[in-house]
Amino acid sequence: MKPVFMLLVSTAWTLTGAQYYYQGLMDYLENRLLAIEDRIHFWHEQFHRHHAELQDFKKLTAVAVDGLRNDHGVLLKDVEGAATRVERVDREMDRVESWSAPRACASKADKVLEQGAWGLEEVRGGEEEEEWEELQSKVSDCVEIISAIRSVKILKRVGGPKGMWTRDPRSSRVYVFNGTSGDSVYQFNSVLDFSRSAGLTGGRQIRLPAEWSSPGAAVYDGFLYLVQQEVDMDTQVVKYDLLSGLVTDMAMFPMESHASVYGLNPEAAVDLVADDEGLWLLYAAGDSEPNINLAKMDPATLDIEQIWDTRCPRENAEAAFVVCGTVYVVYNTRLASRSRVQCVFDVNDAVLSEEAPLFYFPRRYGAHTSLKYNPEEGQLYGWDDGYQIIYRLTMKRKLLI
Repeated sequence: MKPVFMLLVSTAWTLTGAQYYYQGLMDYLENRLLAIEDRIHFWHEQFHRHHAELQDFKKLTAVAVDGLRNDHGVLLKDVEGAATRVERVDREMDRVESWSAPRACASKADKVLEQGAWGLEEVRGGEEEEEWEELQSKVSDCVEIISAIRSVKILKRVGGPKGMWTRDPRSSRVYVFNGTSGDSVYQFNSVLDFSRSAGLTGGRQIRLPAEWSSPGAAVYDGFLYLVQQEVDMDTQVVKYDLLSGLVTDMAMFPMESHASVYGLNPEAAVDLVADDEGLWLLYAAGDSEPNINLAKMDPATLDIEQIWDTRCPRENAEAAFVVCGTVYVVYNTRLASRSRVQCVFDVNDAVLSEEAPLFYFPRRYGAHTSLKYNPEEGQLYGWDDGYQIIYRLTMKRKLLI
């Protein structure tokens, strides 16, 4: 009996201990779940608070963006209005400059007619006839001078900021020199083909037998006239036949130094230009020489026929061109501004620089690296900061001084 009682007591005790154990475990788990619920509730409140702050920030950002968009629209309208006013002022300046250009005048003894054939309006005696014959002998067949720039056409932008492009007056072909030196030139069949090309690779690349070292080349009557210049050597003019691809002639042009002919374009030691009367060469006689010199060349033999001191300063000059035996020197500033023709020299003394019509080029991008005149079209081919520009010119008759 006693063993049975002890077994019952032991069993009851075991059951009571297990009950306390499981009850403690349940209490522990319940407390942990309550702590997790509290944490979840705290996270939920934090999420709602951050979400509300984010919505408020979005609203503030949207308001700020709308304000900036409105301010941008107002500023853009102001800029467009300012640009329109600047263009209007620019046109007015061009108009005023064309109106206020100095007028050339004729002496009483000349009595030259601006229209019709050259001649005396009336001949009153032998002295006047002799005087007219003497004056007439000084004037070449070309009797035109530039009076204004009629229009401007920006053809395209290709190549580097400096270069040269021109058209052969005797054909429709266009030639492009990219940079200030090289051993090749790009040929296009016409201005239209050049404008439609994707770049220089759209034309025919002509490899030259020697490297040109100045953007002062000229194309005339199927020949390419190049300038070659090396250290401690005289400047050399090379005549290259574009049809046969051969050098047909070359001539040394002795110079005291390699001084640049234009103060704002130091790469241009010599500038070859062509006009109605043939081939010309612009150069500087030396570093100490302040003026630009002009030489008339024979296109066939490259012989120098005559030399002049144009009395046009090299300082602040950016380019020059020749029309009907008259040199027009274009000036600018170190910080590129409006290009202007400020000095004119006529080899026949038919035009004085002080009385020639001085005009401005329309404001564009920077300063011209080159300006090449085409006598068949009466227009200039300009290279301005990588842009290829065509200027159409208005001409008038020269008046004898």
